[in-house]
Parts: sequence; C-alpha cells; structure tokens
Amino acid sequence: MNKSAMIRARVEEKLKFDVGRVFEKLGLSTTEAITLFYKQIKLHNGLPFSVKIPNKTTKRIFAETDKNKNLIKTKNSKNLFDNLEI
Repeated sequence: MNKSAMIRARVEEKLKFDVGRVFEKLGLSTTEAITLFYKQIKLHNGLPFSVKIPNKTTKRIFAETDKNKNLIKTKNSKNLFDNLEI
C-alpha cells in the first residue's frame, strides 16, 4: 500500500524524546508506532483505551493523595493483597 499521507503535530520536546526512547526499546519507529495507533483506532472504532473525565470523588481523592493524605502504605505486595483481602 502506498504511504503518501502526511501527519504533522507539535508536541513538547521532552515528551517527544521520552516517547522516542520507549519506541526504541520496543523496536518501533515513530511512523510505525503512529501506524499501529491508527490501526488500533480503526479496529476498535474509537480510541483503544478508556478516556474519562474524573468525577468529584476521584478529583477529591487525587487532591488528597497528592498531599500525602489518606494513603494506606504497605510493606510489600503480599501485605497489600492481604489488606485488600485478595
């Protein structure tokens, strides 16, 4: 298939660099990653992940945890799962 369509976008330089390093680790070029993203959008007929606006409860909890309030700390993953009764 002839690849002749062009996409141009502006992003923050650090974001471009950081994401480029991830692509490198995955063995993908930026073009391949964008193509993969587009194919997933086509396959899912929408974004391949959930995009939601946080509700009031979620916003409140984010604000609290950002201030280190109401956090439950555990020693390790086993302790975490025990606390969650999983």
